[in-house]
Amino acid sequence: MKFEHAALNVPDASAMAAWWIEHCGMRNVRAEDRPPYFLADASGRTILELYSNEAAPVPDYAAQNPLCLHIAFAVEDADATRDRLIAAGATLVSDAKLPDGTQLVMLRDPWGVALQLVQRETPLP
Repeated sequence: MKFEHAALNVPDASAMAAWWIEHCGMRNVRAEDRPPYFLADASGRTILELYSNEAAPVPDYAAQNPLCLHIAFAVEDADATRDRLIAAGATLVSDAKLPDGTQLVMLRDPWGVALQLVQRETPLP
């Protein structure tokens, strides 16, 4: 098997997709510019689907502990990326530096979805 995508049911998929495209460097890999959105990261190998489907309840992402669900991005400068995303409407949850030199910054996007920035001394493969 090969990982294809992870999906989130959100209250406003269009606004959220636009924010993630503008501020997280994602790109829409579908020809249509309407929900559902399939957003790829800079590598093009990881896809996040955003949709608004009334057939299922939208989770209260802001009320969930970010350790239950978060979207993690590898970054080269966690401090600068954190500050840029906060200026764009994200909120800071935590910022930790681990003994091995890894920095983990947990944020929430404007819809409450947990977003983690990971700056590692040795990146994951």
